[in-house]
Amino acid sequence: MNDTITIDELIYAYKIGFFPMAESKDGDIYWHSPDPRAIFPFTALKIPRSLRQSIRKNNFTFTVNNDFTKVIEACSDREDTWISENVIELYRDLHKQGYAHSVETRSNGKLVGGLYGVAIGGAFFGESMFMKTTDSSKAAFYFLIERLKSRRFVLLDSQYLNRHTENLGAVEIPKGLYLGMLSEAIELRRKFD
Repeated sequence: MNDTITIDELIYAYKIGFFPMAESKDGDIYWHSPDPRAIFPFTALKIPRSLRQSIRKNNFTFTVNNDFTKVIEACSDREDTWISENVIELYRDLHKQGYAHSVETRSNGKLVGGLYGVAIGGAFFGESMFMKTTDSSKAAFYFLIERLKSRRFVLLDSQYLNRHTENLGAVEIPKGLYLGMLSEAIELRRKFD
């Protein structure tokens, strides 16, 4: 597929259940819309006690949208990645438009983990996370959960189910059910930041 995607095309794609992924760090970008679709039933998720202890022990603090570029670049910094330079540029532009957001985990002021995703209406589309310290990405995830709950979001999209997201509480649902939830969620007036 052509790697030239406009912001309007990207937002429209999210609204109808698609998202882009590159084949590799230097590969072409393709649209994905899996069936089944993975979501987090986040209103039922609670921060585990062991993670609370880890947050205190590691002196974790959280910021939002302070280091979007560092977060997405750290998420792409792995041997096998779907976050190409074109994807990074696209999401930086989406961040400037107020749709893409990052949560940063810090320990003693240093960036040690985080995640990024896209917010449209009452839906948040989780894209990727990274960690440099044990539990730092998990801590960012639970910070995200509390933020979405407090801002009355109704859908947290995990896209694909993998071992890590399943351990965090993701489940798979049929694509038709997902699209119904999505169409209701994007109509809500919600603000992430």
